[in-house]
This record gives sequence, structure tokens and C-alpha cells, in this order.
Amino acid sequence: MRTSFVSEYRKIVTTRTWWVLLVCMALYMAFLGAGVAWSVAAAPGAEDSGLAGGPAAVAASVYGVAAAFGYVFPVIVGALSVTTEYRHRTIAPTFLADPDRFRVLVAKLLAMVPVGVLFGVVGTAATAAAGAGVLAAAGSPTLLDDSATWLLLGRSVLALTVWALLGVALGAALTHQVVAIVVVLVYTQFLEPVLRLGLGAAGGVGESIAKLLPGAAGEAITGGSIFSSAGLSGLLPWWGGLLVLATYVVVLGTVGAVTALRRDVP
Repeated sequence: MRTSFVSEYRKIVTTRTWWVLLVCMALYMAFLGAGVAWSVAAAPGAEDSGLAGGPAAVAASVYGVAAAFGYVFPVIVGALSVTTEYRHRTIAPTFLADPDRFRVLVAKLLAMVPVGVLFGVVGTAATAAAGAGVLAAAGSPTLLDDSATWLLLGRSVLALTVWALLGVALGAALTHQVVAIVVVLVYTQFLEPVLRLGLGAAGGVGESIAKLLPGAAGEAITGGSIFSSAGLSGLLPWWGGLLVLATYVVVLGTVGAVTALRRDVP
């Protein structure tokens, strides 16, 4: 397993894709963190932004941006770690080197953990730095001296790490690279936001279903987001969100293990 882990880790870090996406994530999260902080604390009419809960809700909205909007980056990195091998047909040598395909999948998941942590740390740090800077400039409390804020930031890193693992599992289930990326972008940028708003507005069973969607589960891990602070969507407890998101990883990974990874490789 150690040999497989090292091999899979090197496949990830010896390409340019991961650091290009990492830089893009850092810039995007800094922009969104500053933008959300401005909209809820400094912009004209910010007091009517709809947030309830005072400074704590503002901090959760700002510092939860990475988990709420930035998870697409670790998901894509995770998916590419599998689909790139199928696209360039290097998966055959991989399976020849280690005929146990399930072990290969486990090695890919384990190799993605440090990469996911890195994306989580960078994305969360960029969000917090930019957001806190705007909050401070606007005269609003940053709450960086509050242990609850640091717990939220730590769980943001955890959520983004699990998202990277979900990307690997998705790549195992959808081995066609273009299809996998299109599915990720359509779902994360359009389908889930619409579903969450629609189901949340329906109330009752619809709101309960909305809490089980992957994006909502990721936000639940952090313990807050702009959606929940504005009353647009409820969240599970953080451990419930972690359990739900981990379940998606297991289900997609199992689908990949019993379908795509069992097929003959051309």
C-alpha cells in the first residue's frame, strides 16, 4: 500500500494542474471573502442584509465562504487524479503495476488527503484574510480572537479535504474526463443552488432533503454559511454534515469500484 500511495501522490504533485487550481482558488476565495464581508458589513444598507445573529452570524457568513463556494476546486483536482489516467491511457500501466484495483482506488483516496488539506488551508486562509481585512476596515468585529471562529475555520479545512476525496470517488464512477468536469460544474454552480433554494422554500420534507445535498453537508461541517445566516437554508449539525458528505464519498467510490474499475482497460 505504501508503494501505491507514494506512486499516486507523485502523479498528483508532479503536474501543473494542482497548483494552477490552487492559485485560482486562493484568488477567487480572497475576492469572494472580501465581497461577502463588504456586502454584510460595509456596503450601504448592509444592516438590512437579512442576517440574524449579530457579529457571530456575519463572521460565519464571511469565513464560511470557502466551504460554501470554493469546494469546486478540490472536487475537480480529485476527479482529475482519476480521469486523467483514463484520458491519457496511463491507467493500464497503473493496474499492471498493482493488479488489485480496489487498492489502487484506496491509494488514490489516501494520496488526495494531503492535497485536500492544502486546498482547505489555502482556500480558508485566503477567505479569512481578505474577509477579516474588510471587516476590520469597516469597523466590524472580526472575531479572530474567538475560539469558535478558529473552530469554524478548522472545520472549513476539514470540509474541503472531504470534498477532494469526493472528487476522487466521482472520478472513479465517471472516468470520462470531460463528462466528470461538466457534471461537477453544472451541479455545483447551478443545480444544487437552485435545488437548495427551491426545497428550502418548500419547507417540511423539502427543507429536510435540502440539508442532505452535498453542498449543504459541506457547509454544515463548518457550522455556518451565508445561506444559513440569511435564513435561506437550514443545516445539519457539523458531525451530521461530515457523515453525509462521507457517505457520498463511500457511495460514489463503491459505484466506481464495482463498475468502471472492473471494466477491461483498452
